[in-house]
Amino acid sequence: MTSSTLQVRGTEVWVEGTGPQTIVMIHGWPDTYRLWDGMVAALAPHYRCVRFTLPGFETPPTGATRSLAQMTAQLLAIVDAVSPGQPVTLMLHDWGCIFGYELAARHPQRVARIVGIDIGDHNSKAFLRSLTGGQKMQILGYQLWLALAWGLGTLGATGLANGMTRRMARAMRCPTPQADIGWHMNTPYAMAWLGVAGGLRRTAPVRLQCPTLYAYGARKPFMFHSPEWLQTLGNTPGSAVQEYACGHWVMVDRAQALQAQVLAWLVTAPPTAG
Repeated sequence: MTSSTLQVRGTEVWVEGTGPQTIVMIHGWPDTYRLWDGMVAALAPHYRCVRFTLPGFETPPTGATRSLAQMTAQLLAIVDAVSPGQPVTLMLHDWGCIFGYELAARHPQRVARIVGIDIGDHNSKAFLRSLTGGQKMQILGYQLWLALAWGLGTLGATGLANGMTRRMARAMRCPTPQADIGWHMNTPYAMAWLGVAGGLRRTAPVRLQCPTLYAYGARKPFMFHSPEWLQTLGNTPGSAVQEYACGHWVMVDRAQALQAQVLAWLVTAPPTAG
C-alpha cells in the first residue's frame, strides 16, 4: 500500500492508498487518527485515504486555542494540500462531523461527498425538540464535566483533569487506549460551554448540499440527530441513512458492516463539486 506523510501548518498528515479520489477522515473526542485504521485498510486499495489527529488533540496546548474559523481554515489547508485539483470526500465522526460540516458549509466547492457517522443536525431546532428533558440533562452533564476537566488542565491540575477525562471515556466505552487520552482533547467542549476561542454559537446550519451517507449507532441513551434529519437524507437522491445496533463508535463496533456499506455507497454516489 502506498503511503506518505506531510506537514500542513504544523499538522502531520498521513496519506495512504491509491486511486483518483481522495477521502479525508476527521475523528472526534477523544480519539486520534488511529481511529480510522480499519477503514483505511478497507478503502486504501481503491481510494487515497487522508487522516490526521485534530489540531489541539495531539498534545496539551502551548498557545492560544484555535477558533472555529481557524480550525476550519486548517482543515481547508489540509484538503488543499492533499487534493488541490478536485474536491474530496469527507469521512467524519463525532466532533469531526461538527468541524467537517462547517468546512462543507463554508467551502462547498471543496467537498464532493460526506460520510457522517453518528452526528447529524446537531445545531438545529428540530434536534433540540427531539430530546426529552432527561436527555438534555444527560448531554449537559457529560459535556460540562469535560469542559470543567479542560479548565482544570489549563490551571495546572493535569492529573485530575486527565483522570476526569479518562473516567468519562471509560463510561462511554471509548475504544481509544486510556494512555492516549488527555484533558486537552476536551477543547471543543470548552468552546461550546465556556466560550473559549469565541465559542461555537456561530456554526453554520447543517444543510448539506452534496451526497451524504449517514450511519449511526442506535444503542445509546440519546441520538445526535433529529428524525427530520433522517427523513430529509432518506428522501435525497444520492444520499442514504443506515442504523446500526451499536453505540457511538460505529466504525469500531460494526467495522466490517460499515466498511462494506461505505465501499458500496461510494460507487453508487458519484462525487460532485459543491
